[in-house]
Amino acid sequence: MQAARAASVDQDDVARFERLGDRWWDEWGPMRALHKMNPLRVDYIAGTLKRELKPAGATPVRPLAGLRILDIGCGAGILSEPLARLGAQMTSIDPGAENIGVARAHAEKGGLPIDYRAVTAEELAAQGASFDAVCAMEVVEHVLDRPAFVKTAASLVRPGGFFFAATLNRTKRSYALAILGAEYILRWVERGTHDWSQFVTPEELTADMRAAGLSVYDRTGVVYNPLFGEWRTSEDCAVNYMMTAEKIA
Repeated sequence: MQAARAASVDQDDVARFERLGDRWWDEWGPMRALHKMNPLRVDYIAGTLKRELKPAGATPVRPLAGLRILDIGCGAGILSEPLARLGAQMTSIDPGAENIGVARAHAEKGGLPIDYRAVTAEELAAQGASFDAVCAMEVVEHVLDRPAFVKTAASLVRPGGFFFAATLNRTKRSYALAILGAEYILRWVERGTHDWSQFVTPEELTADMRAAGLSVYDRTGVVYNPLFGEWRTSEDCAVNYMMTAEKIA
């Protein structure tokens, strides 16, 4: 088990996020930027899956009904819960046992049957698990070996399924906005949350995906509009962006 964890898990990052405790769910707390961005992430994932996989059990209220989705690095479940409400059968994993405890408690209050597990992607892959979609949102910039992590994540996607990733580009603008701005000036997140050297260019992530047997389906930028206090999609991938890749059947 220890060997499997060593492939991707940065224990310092795990400890940093575990310290958040119930503050994960404080919409004005240290994860407020993620809460603001979350509706955009959910729409991006759900829109692709509805359009491409056409779930047989879908209804207007539960358009993802019947789809098995894995949320890697789920934290306290900020992404997992809305996907579950849309009908997805969620398996959500995080190496931080404290995070999983907070996630389970919050899901129980909302009556959401999410399968939360304090395991790594490597451990789950070793069990031969397979999903219609795998999400690694705001994760790849925190792992120790990104190509190995993407390969593991891809192995968990069934043929014909999709892999979703959201991350930060490694540019001068991302350093100014995501490090200096978000951590030191606006204090949206705790100082030290990000390491600019671990930010990932779209070209690097594309290469990782292709090496893992995935075909890039989409790349979309994500930008913040301070006038309206909201995030929106854009062609600008200089700071935040999301990517989708398909595992060819």
